[in-house]
Amino acid sequence: MTLEQLTLDLPHRAAHGAEDFLVSDCNLAAVRLIDSWPDWSDPVQLLIGPASSGKTHLARVWQALSGARSVESESLDIGAIDALAEGSALVVEDADRAAYDEKALFHLINLAREKRLFVLITARAASSRWGCALPDLLSRLNALPAVDIGVADDALLKTVMLKHFSDRQLPIDPKVLDFLALHIERSLEAASVAVDAVDRHALATGRKITRQVVAEALGAVGVPGRD
Repeated sequence: MTLEQLTLDLPHRAAHGAEDFLVSDCNLAAVRLIDSWPDWSDPVQLLIGPASSGKTHLARVWQALSGARSVESESLDIGAIDALAEGSALVVEDADRAAYDEKALFHLINLAREKRLFVLITARAASSRWGCALPDLLSRLNALPAVDIGVADDALLKTVMLKHFSDRQLPIDPKVLDFLALHIERSLEAASVAVDAVDRHALATGRKITRQVVAEALGAVGVPGRD
């Protein structure tokens, strides 16, 4: 089975740069959010998803569409926010993973409606889990529309791993790929780690990729499995 045959039912979308972004049930809502701009229900949107789920990729796609600037959350500054021109677009990344000025983020959310700003905020967890000390900010965040990138489904996992194997010019039997997908955590990060582990183990042992090689590789590096 070729890469093209396996990915036949997974639609592709044009993405920023040379890559394709694979669309599946787990990320369809996020893709639709980006595609629906500028007709957003609210000028400020939250995009939430685990590591390596495609948040940054989709943020870059939106930047290309909107001309948005990207700022790390810890770099938020009230003065710089006030200097934003009406109609500006801004991506605030990793809002749940770094120290930042809560008053500045609160000010940005409030100013978005006044100055017709578009703001895309990315995070790994829902705003209720950010540990905000400012009650007014937490209230604003909880009221914002939030789109979640869900856990990767098997179709997406297998397609991504097959592409990784293909990029490395490594053949893998579809049944072995099925076995691999069933024995790793449902995340694109785990998929990438698993392919690297299998590649290294197959090379070190001089064997083709089989179920046994996959099992040995995953056991050797402790790739997270499914609960």
